[in-house]
Amino acid sequence: MTTPTTPASGPTPTRTIALFGGTGKTGRHVLAQALDAGHTVRALARRPESLELTHDRLTVIAGDVRDAAAVRQTVTGADAVISVFGQVKGSPPTLQTEGTQVIVDAMADEGIGRIISLSGGGLRAVEHDQPRLPDRIIRFLLQRLSPQVLSDAESHLAVLRASHLDWTVARGPRLTDAPATGSYRVGWVGVNASTQIARADLASFILTQLDDRQFIHEMPFISR
Repeated sequence: MTTPTTPASGPTPTRTIALFGGTGKTGRHVLAQALDAGHTVRALARRPESLELTHDRLTVIAGDVRDAAAVRQTVTGADAVISVFGQVKGSPPTLQTEGTQVIVDAMADEGIGRIISLSGGGLRAVEHDQPRLPDRIIRFLLQRLSPQVLSDAESHLAVLRASHLDWTVARGPRLTDAPATGSYRVGWVGVNASTQIARADLASFILTQLDDRQFIHEMPFISR
């Protein structure tokens, strides 16, 4: 497993990205970094004004991720999809699952094959993870305190696995608002991993997956 110290410095191809969750704390970093890298972004937002960002390569579509028409409009013309939306206070308990299914269906109809999704370390990659005691405690607390979040994450993964898409689920530990360091580890839970990462660094990794094929149908764990 690689441990990049800095993102690739050479020129990378630009893409048209359909972004879901761009108003969230991590999504804002994905959006800003994507535009900085020269990508064109089509972002779905329930409240477009909450993006607080305008750019000539940004198109904002108003709508909900469970709205098939709005999702179809967002993915039309995209080369790849980045999905970093998730449950917040007051969200339906199956939001990520339902939204992911709508996105997957729209991608299939539009002939788009690449999707990068976001989840937490509570979602297990049983063939790779080697959870230690702190990891087991965190998962236990998540199961007890937020069972619907974990269940929704697992169901969204099932949707991706049932699709014919080239999917990657980037998993992270505790996310912080610290400045980007340009350095992060790519491992598995309990293997070459720490307990936190800056959202900006996680966003950087997510964007590398537009061109990196190493983690197709995998769930790498990204940490500081």
